[in-house]
Formats: sequence, structure tokens, C-alpha cells
Amino acid sequence: MTDVVPSQNPPSNPEPEEPKTTSSESEQAESEPRLLDGVSTARTRRRRRPEKKRSFWKELPILIVTALVLTILIQTFLARVYVIPSESMEMTLIGCAGCTDDRVLVDKLSYDFTSVQPGDVIVFKAPDNWDKSEFQSQQSDNPVVSTIENIGSAISLFPPNEYDLIKRVIAVGGQTVQCCQDNKVVVDGKPINESYIYWRPDYPPTQPSFGPVKVPDGKLWVMGDNRNNSDDSRFQGHGDLLAGTVPVSNVIGKARLIVLPPTRWGAVTTVNPQAEASALNAPAWQQGLPLGVGMAAAFPTVWVGRRVRRRLFGLFARGDR
Repeated sequence: MTDVVPSQNPPSNPEPEEPKTTSSESEQAESEPRLLDGVSTARTRRRRRPEKKRSFWKELPILIVTALVLTILIQTFLARVYVIPSESMEMTLIGCAGCTDDRVLVDKLSYDFTSVQPGDVIVFKAPDNWDKSEFQSQQSDNPVVSTIENIGSAISLFPPNEYDLIKRVIAVGGQTVQCCQDNKVVVDGKPINESYIYWRPDYPPTQPSFGPVKVPDGKLWVMGDNRNNSDDSRFQGHGDLLAGTVPVSNVIGKARLIVLPPTRWGAVTTVNPQAEASALNAPAWQQGLPLGVGMAAAFPTVWVGRRVRRRLFGLFARGDR
């Protein structure tokens, strides 16, 4: 009888044995990540190493040029300080006998978004037909000196070579203005309320008669607050009242603040003379609201301006590296 012997063949899918790692290979594998980490850390340190600061004398020209560019941009498009030597706006400006040369901050931006309104105190370039006998160019005939003066004028180190005036708007295009009713100017048949008028003591406190004249569209009728001592729209036409009007395109901006002398610092009064008397006689706390809002807005405006200047200085500095 034959015994049946079980098969001794090996299994069909044996699992391969894992190769044994020697101690030297294990140490090498562990050291490689540490080497890579070291290289990465060294690169990071090199990237984060602070750059060497430039000397003050290298940064000074950049700061000067940046300040000049900002000054020119601000005074061209935003605001500029003007000197007011005329007595025609006394006492609103030049608020005492013998006081001269008020410095007024003129807002150049507002009229890009709003129209000129009655009561606004504006600085404007004198129309070509206005009397300029008192105007004398302060620029040199030397072309080199004249160029330097033009640059100085752009940053208020030299007065502009143009005849600029300051008056109050009484009527705008389309309105009819004349004088007088009870010694008051009349606009569109209604006497206006001018609380800001100053009467020069040695002149009679009366206004000369004129008109009526309808102000053309795109023109303004302007008069001085020193009503009996102002060479304004009433007289500049030399009998032609239409010639005394001022083109809106000649307006430089709206007077906002008296910045010098320090004893006169404050807002330039804007009162619409065509408003109802009840509105003009509003309670004192309401009359003070505009100035209060302006004062409150001044601080954040200055703060934002400083932040913008610092950011621009930083951009210029980084761009030079």
C-alpha cells in the first residue's frame, strides 16, 4: 500500500523580506533632513537680514524733491495761500485800521464739484478789461531769473505774475442786480441782507445807485465788503455794467481761512446775502456749526495728510533701492 505524502512545494506568493539597513545608512538618512533644514535656515537669515540704511545726506535730496513736488501739486490743484493787500474786503479781511497783508488759504478744489454761490468770497484773476493800473509785474526781464521766479511762484516763495483780486459774490449768471432800496442792493427784485458790510468812517455810509443789469450766464457780479471803498463790478466797466462782471472761468478758488497774522486766524465768513432774514438770524449755536465742523475736520485731515506724505516718502525710498 502506497502512502500518500503531502506536497512540500513552497507557497506561490511568498512575502519578500525587507532589506536590513546598516547602522551607517541609518545615520546618513537621519542627517540629510537636518542638513536641508540648515541650508533653508541660512537662506532665510540672508533674506531677512536688514538692509543697510542710507545716510541722511543721500536721503535729503529725495525728501527735498518729494516735498517740492507735493507742494506744487497741492497748490496747483488743492489750495494755496494768497496775500490780500487791498482794503476792499475790510473788515472781513484786514480787520483793523492800518492792518495789511492778510494771508488767506484759498480752496481750489471745491468749484470742481460745486458752482459758485452768492455770498462766497472768491479769489479771481482780473478780467482783461478791468483796470490794472495798480498792477506791476514783479518778475525780472532776465529769462534765467524769470524761470527761477516762476518755480518760486509755484511753491509760494514768490507771488504769481498775474493780477489776482478778492471780492464777495453778490449775484450769479441769470440774476438781475441793481441798487438801491433803503440803501440795500436788490437782486431779482428783493433787497439782500448784507450783515458783513463795513462803512469807511470818513466816507458817507451810502451806496451809489447802479443798474439794473442782468448778469450774463457764466459771469459773476462781485462787490467788496468795504462797500464805500471798493473798486468792484460797479466801477470796472466804466459805465458798461456788463463789462464789470467776472467770468466764472477766471475764478481761482474760494477763500476759506485767514492763516496769518496769528491774531486774525479763523474762517472767512460766508453768508448768502440772498437768504431770508430769518435764516440769517439763526441761533448762535447754529451759526457756529460750520466753523465747529471745520475745526473738527481739520485734525483728521492733517493726520491723513501726514500719513500720505510718509507713505509717498516710503515709496520713493523703496524705488531707489
